[in-house]
Amino acid sequence: MNNPIRLYMSMSLDGYIAGPDDRPGQELGRDGGRLFNWLDDRESDGPSGQVFREAMATGAVISGRRTFELAGRWQGDHHDGVPIFVLTHQVDAGDLPPGHARFVTDPEECARQARAAAGNRPVMVHGAGAAQALLRCGQVDEMEIHLVPVLLGDGRRLFDHLGSDHIELDLVRRLAGRDVTHLRYRVRRPEEDA
Repeated sequence: MNNPIRLYMSMSLDGYIAGPDDRPGQELGRDGGRLFNWLDDRESDGPSGQVFREAMATGAVISGRRTFELAGRWQGDHHDGVPIFVLTHQVDAGDLPPGHARFVTDPEECARQARAAAGNRPVMVHGAGAAQALLRCGQVDEMEIHLVPVLLGDGRRLFDHLGSDHIELDLVRRLAGRDVTHLRYRVRRPEEDA
């Protein structure tokens, strides 16, 4: 698939991407940092290093507004100067995002702009809200879930507000890292099941 929009998300076995009480100063919530221990191996030649390098080779980023703000707006540069498209419900007059970031209010338009900006490279998606909005309008092609063997018990779930339609997925890759399993799923289109 050329230029896929791919969700990259670390998640606990019980579906949380952040612990409870995620806020500025505690961006991953209580105990949510546990979901990112696998990044200690990001410089390795192993599976976690491979997945990290793939993520950093993406040509654009789509982020939810909440993620963007909690991340300190990435000071306008997520990685290597790639464009950042921030999916938001509204844009306040005079609120200009820094660096390579821009606000977009429509998920389909956000996906179109990100694909165009990424060239022939994949587009990275960050944030539960952005992921859900893009999934609802059929714009996510793949999901790279970094499944961490922990039950957080509470916090922010990745797939809480998708609606009642189910979404079929095909597992296309499984890589076992140290204390994480990297799972890549292809999102099936409804016409494929017809």
